[in-house]
Amino acid sequence: MTRVGVPVRPGPLLTIGPLLALAVVCWAVVVQRMGGEDGGPGADPGPLGFFTGMWTLMMAAMMLPSVWPTVLVYQRLQAARRERGKNAVRMGPALLLVGYLAAWTIVGLIGFAILKAGRALEIDALSWSRGGPLLAGGVIIAAAAYQLTPLKDVCLRHCRGPFSFLFEHWRPGALGAVRLGARHGIWCIGCCWALMTALFALGVMSIAWTALIAVFIAAEKLLPWRRAATTFVSLALLVLGLAVALVPERVPGLMIADAPMHKMSMPRIPS
Repeated sequence: MTRVGVPVRPGPLLTIGPLLALAVVCWAVVVQRMGGEDGGPGADPGPLGFFTGMWTLMMAAMMLPSVWPTVLVYQRLQAARRERGKNAVRMGPALLLVGYLAAWTIVGLIGFAILKAGRALEIDALSWSRGGPLLAGGVIIAAAAYQLTPLKDVCLRHCRGPFSFLFEHWRPGALGAVRLGARHGIWCIGCCWALMTALFALGVMSIAWTALIAVFIAAEKLLPWRRAATTFVSLALLVLGLAVALVPERVPGLMIADAPMHKMSMPRIPS
């Protein structure tokens, strides 16, 4: 029985449910904004404002299903502070996610700048009709190799160990919640940056490839078989990278978009 006057700690479903629902909403918005189009390797990401909004939505859609253990532990620690009569942050989990997504947004802006710079150079040798498949395949193969490195293992352990992470890096107050989320995002970036690089190589605004990378990330962070999951993802990336480099025309879902990404958000006019 619950003692009178003692706050009830939030159950897992009260945390996981809203996060999954928000992820579904973000997926729905991304699909709607894409207008049924798909962007392949080298597609123009569009204006900075459009890309930033879409990237942030995509990160929320991809990451919220796998970040719930950290949010749940943080929420329970805040509830424990209230039980002991200490100050607890209102909207703490939301602020935690703000910092987390802000870290990933910065990564997206870096990727945007690199992609725009590469397109501006207009190197014919790297066009898709020439060396583009080899470049894209090489990037994906490099991501496969990173999966098996010690740095990947260290970063993944931080992502999979919310108790140790929060106790080690705890910061009080609202600003502390944002900083804590950003720090967790940095560890997550260290874990997943190669997968995101592979996504840029496959098509940064492709719904199908984004969903596949999201499944890989969730498998690594949530499945109990950590090494088996990372090894499987590494092998899958290796096979995919070789296929993109050598036989891109036989890779399902790989397509080249000539239209700028921002045009995908425009509503279609019936004929």
